[in-house]
Amino acid sequence: MKAVKLISLIAVLGFSLTVQAESVPDDQISTLRQTALDVEVTPPAMQKVLNKDIKQKRNYPMQPPVIPHKIDGYQMDIKVNKCMSCHARSRTEDSQAPMVSVTHYMDRENNFLANLSPRRYFCTQCHVPQLDAKPLVKNEFVDIDQLIQADEKAKH
Repeated sequence: MKAVKLISLIAVLGFSLTVQAESVPDDQISTLRQTALDVEVTPPAMQKVLNKDIKQKRNYPMQPPVIPHKIDGYQMDIKVNKCMSCHARSRTEDSQAPMVSVTHYMDRENNFLANLSPRRYFCTQCHVPQLDAKPLVKNEFVDIDQLIQADEKAKH
């Protein structure tokens, strides 16, 4: 009986949300697409990958570093991880690339492993290359250091 009431309530809410959405004029809806869904538009050109090999500032603690170079064509599958040809401990002297963090060699119980942890093997699940692109939306992020400085200024 409770399930029937819940389903009915969901159906009523869904209907009211649908009616409300349909009553908003199109010129008041703001989307990233900026055109109606039934209009075929030419997609923008793909943005260029920054390829400067310069470390970039991290925006928050524990943020994975970004990849500062192109990785087009890098093989990363169950048998090969191209990233490790430069970032493995044994290769950093020759490549001058930073070694992957020791956390990449730890399992879920924080035991150290001889090889990369399977949960850290696919680099691009956390690390991404940077594009030379304008933001799609305004960024209002405020770094903790900026918050602390503003607080200190307000106290004086």
